[in-house]
Amino acid sequence: MRKLKAVLTDPMADLVRVQITFTSPSGDRASGCTKESTATAKVRLPMPLGDRDVIVDNYTRFTADGAKPPGLRLCGKLGCTPPATGCTAASYDQALMAVDAPEHTYRDSEKCDGKWLVLDFSWRTGPACGDSTDPACSSRLGDRWFFRARNTGWAPVVRTSAGGCRDVQRAEPAFPASLCALLAPLSPSLHPSFPPPSASPTAGVRSTATTTP
Repeated sequence: MRKLKAVLTDPMADLVRVQITFTSPSGDRASGCTKESTATAKVRLPMPLGDRDVIVDNYTRFTADGAKPPGLRLCGKLGCTPPATGCTAASYDQALMAVDAPEHTYRDSEKCDGKWLVLDFSWRTGPACGDSTDPACSSRLGDRWFFRARNTGWAPVVRTSAGGCRDVQRAEPAFPASLCALLAPLSPSLHPSFPPPSASPTAGVRSTATTTP
């Protein structure tokens, strides 16, 4: 990559938007550019940054909040001030991200005591249509995950489609029975299993024949 350049794309307001541009041999490894190194691009602002956040290339956000001046802190997928771990909708969203749940997932149920969480969720798999009587329009898959609270958010413990506490307490004996004892198994339609095809009934059977001289 060559000609690295940083430019201010909009007048400074409550945010500072910066775009990074460069030229590249587009994967031409024959050029000898086969290793990575750090490079710097500078942009001069028309006024002091102050407490404004900086957004680079529309998606990557940095904030001075909680950073040691003059540095900035990189914000994550949940923003610059992630929700506190707890029994809240925003915190459940963090748990879904932790297990890489599909886009447009919706929560079916949750059991939470602030330290432990079990979350059932599902997502549509059929076409986008308005006819709810068509089974294809309402088809969906689902999952059940158990979590433990950490300083950084909900941490996955185990995934299972079984009911009760057996699977989760095998992985984490401290998980409270009050949150899992009454759990019913997930419907097979939500969490289908696909065992390998069985061998042919005649496979491995040798036939013999006798003849009378």
